[in-house]
Amino acid sequence: MEQNHSHAVSGKNIGITVMLNIIITIAQVVGGMISGSVALLSDALHNFSDVISLLLSYFTNRLSKRKSTIKQTYGFKRGEILSAFINSVTLIAIALFLIVEAVERYLNPEPVKADLVIYFALGSIVFNFISVLLLHKDAKDSMNIKSAYLHLLTDVMTSVAVMIGGILMKYFEIYRIDSILSVVIAAYLIFSSYKLLLASMKILMQFTPADVDVTDICIQIGSFIEIKNIHHVHLWQLNDKDLFFEAHIDLKKNISISEFQDVLIKIEDILNKHKIYHFNIQPEYSREDNKNLIIQH
Repeated sequence: MEQNHSHAVSGKNIGITVMLNIIITIAQVVGGMISGSVALLSDALHNFSDVISLLLSYFTNRLSKRKSTIKQTYGFKRGEILSAFINSVTLIAIALFLIVEAVERYLNPEPVKADLVIYFALGSIVFNFISVLLLHKDAKDSMNIKSAYLHLLTDVMTSVAVMIGGILMKYFEIYRIDSILSVVIAAYLIFSSYKLLLASMKILMQFTPADVDVTDICIQIGSFIEIKNIHHVHLWQLNDKDLFFEAHIDLKKNISISEFQDVLIKIEDILNKHKIYHFNIQPEYSREDNKNLIIQH
């Protein structure tokens, strides 16, 4: 049994955000090459990853709305989680690359045109802040959009850091600050992506959601007078919204289907309280099988 709990994402907002980030990326690449700032180029690379992230988020969200078929019985809902996973891995990989580049520049510092760094970083702050505002609402309802939102939010932070670095280089000629900031930016990218990477990986691996107590659910279901045992339990997430539950129910008596329907309604009430709206219950009576809660296949 199941209920529909889909959510819509504004394609217009994502489209505007993509265009803003394309402009930022091109501007920062040009500015970084002219100024000689590796931090500005690092920020440009981060912004380019945002463009890819946003496009992935948009298309996989659209894909997730496609109807289920005989060949895709779940449709394409898991595409959003796959996108979130790819975005997180990509961001961590970019961060590691930036650290290598920053260390090399730190060992061999070069003068940087600080004025350009300040101007381009300020422009990035403004554009990225607009993008963050555009996606703020959708990020609350989708792990996929949240991954893109985190990209943009970290861009605001990193651009602020780059601008501060530009000020320090302009007035104090501390050019190594450019490399130091690049390492700090990269470390922050890894930190901000790590939790999302783990969350999306756990869903792809069909792990039990951390905020759902399977044992407690089974104790509640097993307390019904008609039920002798609950076993062969599975609980997993299809995406960041839809939880699925299945179990075998060993009945004390050989009751009719209509009587079991009453039991099923009570089970449904328990599951709905845990925001589980998709479930499959297999009734059994005097069947000789493994009665353990979790079965090792």
